[in-house]
Amino acid sequence: MPLIYRGSSPIYNRSVARGWESKAVEQQLEAREAEPASGSVLSPEEISRRKRRETLRLARRQVLQQLELARHPRHRQMLESALADLDSQLARET
Repeated sequence: MPLIYRGSSPIYNRSVARGWESKAVEQQLEAREAEPASGSVLSPEEISRRKRRETLRLARRQVLQQLELARHPRHRQMLESALADLDSQLARET
């Protein structure tokens, strides 16, 4: 596939870039909605709690993805145990 140049740099799949950019914008909007009003200042403890909750949510999402692909019963059991542990930690955090 020939490259198209504008100036000194090539232009790559613009349609792919637009798709990626729209997802990035969507994530930024979700993050902004989760933030408190612009006038409020969070305490260091609240910032720490929010980071911890987000870390737990991301870890849970990763375990769920691995669980979807896991085939070996012991691996599935380990992932289910990890998921239960993450759920209990999330319950304590909220």
